[in-house]
Amino acid sequence: MLILAGDIGGTTTRLAFFRSSDAGTETVAQETFPSHSHGTLAAIVQAFADSVKLTPERACFGIAGPVRGGRVLTPNLPWLVDGNELAALLGLARVTLINDLQANAYGIPQLEEKDFALLNPGEAEPTGAIAVISAGTGLGETAAVWDGTMHRPLPGEWGHADFAPRNELESELLLYLRAEHGRVSYERVLSGPGLVNIYRFLRDCRHLSETSAVIEAMEKGIPAAVISSAAMDGSCPLCIQALDLFVSLYGAEAGNLALRTLATGGVYLGGGIAPKIIEHLRRSAFMRAFTAKGRLSPLLETIPVRVILNEHTALLGAGRCAMLATT
Repeated sequence: MLILAGDIGGTTTRLAFFRSSDAGTETVAQETFPSHSHGTLAAIVQAFADSVKLTPERACFGIAGPVRGGRVLTPNLPWLVDGNELAALLGLARVTLINDLQANAYGIPQLEEKDFALLNPGEAEPTGAIAVISAGTGLGETAAVWDGTMHRPLPGEWGHADFAPRNELESELLLYLRAEHGRVSYERVLSGPGLVNIYRFLRDCRHLSETSAVIEAMEKGIPAAVISSAAMDGSCPLCIQALDLFVSLYGAEAGNLALRTLATGGVYLGGGIAPKIIEHLRRSAFMRAFTAKGRLSPLLETIPVRVILNEHTALLGAGRCAMLATT
């Protein structure tokens, strides 16, 4: 069976053809596109299919955004993705659209031990729920629950839930962002733009000094990447404090997700940011915030926490979802 799979993010679109058989799954063709390189996902899919000259038997796309009625209005791209339009384009009876975090969760069983970095060994329950939280262009969160045969991922837009500060500093951050955005979600602080928001807050409200090198680099490059890089090499005290606060918030919300889903099967950090700041995540701030849940702290200490290092996890997951789909 020839399957077309896609991982559609706010920054990058990954497409691949997989061939599935009793012997396993092999990648036949794969390509990565800047998401803004075309006006629609259909145009990217058409370009990819034309270039490899393959016709799929099934197709599934994991998309950053809520799927409703087989359509997605993407929050971080100016796209309306329609499953019926893609099906007609590909000559299929239907195309499956799922949330990109669902695709990540579907992909986890496809990975090997080398595809993870361990933050907390814990004691995984094989049939316990698993949770995935992914900070990147935006913030995605989901859970997968055991259905008797496999972990079944759930749709959700939990990264857009209200941001809840834990202390005076974070309360000031909330007020700072509320003045700009009105309502403040976790995505406003846990994402690439969120890291920039934290940096601006510490500069404007805590009066930490910027360095000329960082200012210049941000004018030429991606601001969040500049901030994290300057924090990692220790060249900018403001960037260090911004990343430290980001990591603590990441740990706290990952712990919240573990509580909401009772993720005794483990918590996984996906997205593009976590692998790039792995050394910061391995320090005490992340796990200290993750486990700081009052009377339930002992429970959180038993939950395994891993960073997903394989950037193709959601792509593999979309392929697996298509394989599992009933005709």
